[in-house]
Amino acid sequence: MRGDRLISILLILQAQGQMTAKELAEKLEVSERTIYRDMEVLSGSGIPVFADRGKNGGWSLIDGYHTDLTGLKESEIRALFAPVSPQLLEDLGLTRTSEDARNKLIASLPDVYRKSAKDIWNRIHIDTSSWRGTKERIASFEMLKNAIWEDVKLEIIYQRADGQINNYIVQPLGLVAKGSSWYFIAAKESGDIRNYRASRIQSATPLKETFERHDSFDIATYWKSSKKAFINTLPSYEVWVKVSEEIFPRLSFSNYFVRIMETKSNIEKGWRPVKLTFDTKEEAKRYILGFTDQMKIIEPKELHLEIFKMAKEAVAHYKP
Repeated sequence: MRGDRLISILLILQAQGQMTAKELAEKLEVSERTIYRDMEVLSGSGIPVFADRGKNGGWSLIDGYHTDLTGLKESEIRALFAPVSPQLLEDLGLTRTSEDARNKLIASLPDVYRKSAKDIWNRIHIDTSSWRGTKERIASFEMLKNAIWEDVKLEIIYQRADGQINNYIVQPLGLVAKGSSWYFIAAKESGDIRNYRASRIQSATPLKETFERHDSFDIATYWKSSKKAFINTLPSYEVWVKVSEEIFPRLSFSNYFVRIMETKSNIEKGWRPVKLTFDTKEEAKRYILGFTDQMKIIEPKELHLEIFKMAKEAVAHYKP
């Protein structure tokens, strides 16, 4: 997001001349403090931006400086103009801003590349919404978004997955979209960084106290590490089964967290050996029972009796 904003600042100053930090902040819907940081980044990367102080002062580009984004390769243009999820932009309140920035970028491209950039949106579309159109309700999303830009501490009331409700004082660091779900990344007063599912935050109240954000924190690097650590702690239950060739293509089309780990090529009388892994034994039993006579257990053998017992209970329950 910062990269898009830096380009927007550059093109705005090029088109409109001198602007104050306040004017840029209002136009880009960020804080003045963020604008000052962005100017430091632009200056450090060699862009000749400078500030005139005083009543009529503001930021501007040195006379004669101009960029039209020439020199970009076609693959770089595709990467730059690759579409993002409309649902996520809507959640962030950036739909119109994204369209405006996109149009400015297209206008700055040489004619030879302009059609190529426009074609990307007719060839690639990213939809992160569910088929039924349902989405998680996030009670304090506006407050969370404001807090990550303003660097103000929040007091949040959070409901954990087990139903327990806790109060936390946190330092907001960012938001991460995982599929269609949002996660709020924040540091606790102890300094530990935690992930909070945004839909479980029942309320968020800004405090008058601000905090100093560490320049070394990179949200993409943090999330990659956090996700890897989470995956490594997930429980795992492995099962070898034989499945009929008829249902083999449908194995992964399920509401269960089942993964195909290994498949043997030898097929005996229409049955193929497959190694499956689940989060828990209970998930494995319900999944296997759902395929009735189209799946046979090889190991662990104790599942035979447990699934047989489940089947008897189901028959007794529905018996007229």
